Amino acid sequence: MYGDAKYPSDFQHFDFVNPNAPKQGSVTLPAYGTFDSFNPFIFKGIAASDIVGLTFDTLGVVPNDDYTTVYPLIAEKFEFPADMSYVGFILNPKAKFSDGSPVTADDVIFSFNALIEKGAPLYRIYYADVESVKKINNHHVRFYFRKDSKNKELPLILSQLAIFSKKDWEGKDFAKPSLVPPLTSGPYVINKFEPNKFIELKRNKNYWAKDLPSRKGFFNFDTVRYDYYQDTTVTLQALFAGNLDLREEYIAKNWATGYNNNLVKQGKIIKAEIPNDQTAILQNFAFNLRKPKFQNKLLRQALTYTFDFDWANKKLFYNQYKRLNSYYSNSEMEAKGKPQGKELAILNKYKKDLAPEVFGDLPEEPRFLSPEDNRKNLLKAVSLLRQAGYDFVNGKMTNLETNQPLTIEILSNNANGSTFTRVMLPFLQNLRKIGIDATFRNLEVNIFKNRLDNFDFDMAIVSFPMSNMPGNEQKEMWGSQSADVKGSYNIIGIKNPVVDSLLNEIIQAHDKETYLATLKALDRVLRHNYYMIPQWYSSYKRIAYNPRLDYPKSENAKGFQPYTWWVKEPKNKKEK
Repeated sequence: MYGDAKYPSDFQHFDFVNPNAPKQGSVTLPAYGTFDSFNPFIFKGIAASDIVGLTFDTLGVVPNDDYTTVYPLIAEKFEFPADMSYVGFILNPKAKFSDGSPVTADDVIFSFNALIEKGAPLYRIYYADVESVKKINNHHVRFYFRKDSKNKELPLILSQLAIFSKKDWEGKDFAKPSLVPPLTSGPYVINKFEPNKFIELKRNKNYWAKDLPSRKGFFNFDTVRYDYYQDTTVTLQALFAGNLDLREEYIAKNWATGYNNNLVKQGKIIKAEIPNDQTAILQNFAFNLRKPKFQNKLLRQALTYTFDFDWANKKLFYNQYKRLNSYYSNSEMEAKGKPQGKELAILNKYKKDLAPEVFGDLPEEPRFLSPEDNRKNLLKAVSLLRQAGYDFVNGKMTNLETNQPLTIEILSNNANGSTFTRVMLPFLQNLRKIGIDATFRNLEVNIFKNRLDNFDFDMAIVSFPMSNMPGNEQKEMWGSQSADVKGSYNIIGIKNPVVDSLLNEIIQAHDKETYLATLKALDRVLRHNYYMIPQWYSSYKRIAYNPRLDYPKSENAKGFQPYTWWVKEPKNKKEK
């Protein structure tokens, strides 16, 4: 997309893997909640954990250290004309499904059509600029773009298309959840499972792509098993009991105090802090703008002054977290200071539609460093609520026009365990201090998902995984066209014409400077609208693991990537 590829055409492997990692052994990982489907591409059902990258290959690979470039996988060559009217994929004739049948152009076309016709709503938005798809021959397929499309990212997006077997899906409904294991195109097959308890995947030793440069050093375990739990706290004991091999720690208190035992002291469990060089996950309290009360920006802004992150970080998190400020924290895409240069020029195009403060300093999250800060922040919240048309009536914060007291229900899911219950107590207390009737509900994962899919909530604790190269998926998260689509990622319900225009500019940017400036402009506009109360992130991943495992530790390592890990060779037969 921008600049030159990092790796030459004759590269042997990506820098961040161990190409000589032994392929052997098994790993057991935790999963949370439940599952009732092996199809993660549809709206209905709850898909089994992590089966996409393990069971379905894509046309190309975008590595973590060169995320503006696609390298060959199922497609051995890419075809892209100067007029950008289409992208062609010439398939590797060696590409096969797990049963040995060849991957053909018909399978690629079927996969695309299945996603846009019966897949989750995001795919219709994701691939909206594709006008048609054409089979040139059995190993050559082209995607033609709409004539008015200026979507520079589209070829890269299409290279990430997961490929299913057309023949395998004959007589089946792609839109219906199913626990019939599909024919896979990736490195693993589903070996055995028990709904709600576990799923075990077995490495396909005849996997056709195992020696491709883009696959060297990956997928080193013979078997990968996911055991299902309802609570992250239980999985810590499962690790200590030897029932899990590898676990990411999400609870700061556990990391600080929960590993002080002989297993860790004797090296039978290893703690590792792996630098997180990816764009931070956007964890937040999301407002539901479909509710009339949350359409008032002043009310949303007021509520940001009631969440005491500093107390939580000190008392609960052992100061392990940083406050999320940007939609793109921990990246070069984060807006800072006042808009300048190209970013300012972009914003000036929408000046009549933007509040004047967008052109000033960015909103700062309130600090709670003393009791006086708490008092000042709550007074600020009350002041903003009064500007929004609310005031105290019989001790309750009330809409003076409707005479309705302000009530808020905040939802979370059980996978968070007791963590958020502790975080929520001072937050709820602050809300009640200013007359807001606030409640917190921790729901079963499937109930929580259903409530969000149907937009049945006031506020919810949600996390948006953010790409290192945000593009078309941002339309699904913040774009008007997805706001009323049930099951979309626009959980908040944002409908903002300026945001829509900036989203289009991002995917049309023809150089990296313009791309980054537009993302910063979008970040700034979103932050000034107070669509969420951002939470926190860590600049490293907290990983605890069995010492029989190992992972790349070179300076080229790119974050926590469990499928570049491997089982170490035993030192003696007893170890084995």
